[in-house]
Amino acid sequence: MSGNALRDLNSLPAPERKNASSSKGSFTKPCNGNTIENVEEQQRKSLASIRINGGEAENVQLKKIPASVQINGGEIVNVGVEVANSEVEYVESENLSDVEDVDSCLKNLLPGLDSKDWILVVEALNSVRQLSIFHKERMHSILSDLIPLVVKSMKNPRSAVCKTAIMTSTDIFNAYNDDLIDSLDPLLVQLLLKSSQDKRFVCEAAVRALEAMTTSVSPMLLLPKLQPYLKNKNPRIRAKASMCFSRSVPHLGVEGIKEYGIDKLIQVAASQLSDQLPESREASRSLLLELQNVYEKSHNLSTVSEHPEMDSWENFCLSKLSPLKAQAVLRVTTNLFQEGLVIDS
Repeated sequence: MSGNALRDLNSLPAPERKNASSSKGSFTKPCNGNTIENVEEQQRKSLASIRINGGEAENVQLKKIPASVQINGGEIVNVGVEVANSEVEYVESENLSDVEDVDSCLKNLLPGLDSKDWILVVEALNSVRQLSIFHKERMHSILSDLIPLVVKSMKNPRSAVCKTAIMTSTDIFNAYNDDLIDSLDPLLVQLLLKSSQDKRFVCEAAVRALEAMTTSVSPMLLLPKLQPYLKNKNPRIRAKASMCFSRSVPHLGVEGIKEYGIDKLIQVAASQLSDQLPESREASRSLLLELQNVYEKSHNLSTVSEHPEMDSWENFCLSKLSPLKAQAVLRVTTNLFQEGLVIDS
């Protein structure tokens, strides 16, 4: 994992500032006699609609804003300039349709993602989503070049670009599964950051992307990637990482958990049990109950021991954890187990 990625996690980014100049404001610009025509022409060139899934976004509005233009060093003239206020339509994966020309789309994909025009970037991101769903084999060869550009878009201060990039990562996870493991670190860093911020619609999209990651990527590969973030200085990052870790472990299955090491997993779960945020503690409790079920199931299937108390869950916890942590774990798992019995009855 790169040093830059770890530095990104030291603190959450400040709330995103909207670029007010795109919708309102004033400016002064010295120019020659054809200034007004040049300003209006430049603004007309900036007007565009966002093509998504073969259609166009409806919410593209024009606003007139005051603009002061200085002509030939003389008087200041106030003119109205039309500026586009573009709102992106977010299309869910199941509503995306195929691209019209796969070859042309692939050719323009990387330049579009690296464009300075945010509208072109959003179009390219949606093309990535379509190709992930309908032509994932064709796009597989450029994944190593594509992922860094998707991550770059996640860092974009414009929320429309950021959210579309996050939605793109969800479709990429669903399409490529373990093939993403070598490129996972920068994606994981940004998704943990975005899922921990205050902007709700971006946060919700990032949470869905993390859920797609935990179901698509093999837990044997994913858990070691998640583990460092469980000790991150930012409690919100720890909480999201804990939730991902807890969701991923059950996908190992009984044999997978035994192979990964139930003793290692109980150490991780116990360390999160006293975390600052309730999300971390809840994730820890869910993981501990899963580990208890696996431990007791595997020992019930084995040959009956002459000393069954030695193979008990309580003895296992006491042998693997400090006395204080073992007591906390046993208190939680006993209460959860009893609650489960009451519900089942």
